[in-house]
Amino acid sequence: MEIRHLRLIKSIVEEGSITKAIDKLHLTQSALSHQLKEAEYQLGIKIFNRANKKLTLTKAGEKIYVTANEILNKLAETQKEIKAMVYGEVGEIRISTECYSSYHWLPSVLKQFHLLYPNVELKIVMEATHYPLQKLLDDVLDVAIVSDPMKNENIKYIELFQDEMMMVVSENHHWAAKKYVIAEDFASEHLIIHSLPLETVTVHQFVLAPANVKPKKITPLPLTEASIEMVKADMGIMSMAKWSLQPYLKNNPNLKAVKIGKNGLKRKHYIAVSTNKTYPEYFNHFIEFLQTEINLQWNT
Repeated sequence: MEIRHLRLIKSIVEEGSITKAIDKLHLTQSALSHQLKEAEYQLGIKIFNRANKKLTLTKAGEKIYVTANEILNKLAETQKEIKAMVYGEVGEIRISTECYSSYHWLPSVLKQFHLLYPNVELKIVMEATHYPLQKLLDDVLDVAIVSDPMKNENIKYIELFQDEMMMVVSENHHWAAKKYVIAEDFASEHLIIHSLPLETVTVHQFVLAPANVKPKKITPLPLTEASIEMVKADMGIMSMAKWSLQPYLKNNPNLKAVKIGKNGLKRKHYIAVSTNKTYPEYFNHFIEFLQTEINLQWNT
């Protein structure tokens, strides 16, 4: 028997019908029938029983089907290993963060990694944003980038970088002349946030909630540019990471950045990975690459 015969038998069984097997293998019905007869002739036995236009495996067919799975799986594994030897490591990394602001720097880092490992597919899982640790535990992600780690023996944290959150206001806003603001200052303000739930917003989590202070109004607005325009028009205030705020301050002199708290609102970011998985070597290379690239960006 040939590999094509094994693929044919496997497809007929798993697709459940000749019609679906034809579509999967891109064969005509006559070509499929010819290959099946050819396989049965070479073995000298029937592989399928034919009744009411349905094909069911004979006892011998069941044995062949098991063998087909073993051989085809081994062949696929060998092809993957050979491809890795020739073209480099092959695989994928599923990644997400707990806030949308991180997506400003993440794509450029992933692009640089892809140049080094073109056969490793990097997938940003946007739907896991805000709940990356739970998605990591659910095996939806391979790596999560977070600033609010939770204690869990199934998660390992690797420090990535530290940034500072700042408040952004119009030059006409009464905060513009302040050196810093405290929780109570927010009580009469319109706070623009990127998205709900509020518990995931850093300034709420670490400043407002502990002080039991609620802004006069809160508006979720997922587009950073739209939020910036509202702030410029003195229609609200917003918080941003200092590093992501710099380009907006440079291009908009009527915007002002104000420190949160006397000592500033600092937050550390971590790479979170599962302790229950054995990761391939390229994954460790990715972690090291991520740390190096982020440090280069922060120090330039």
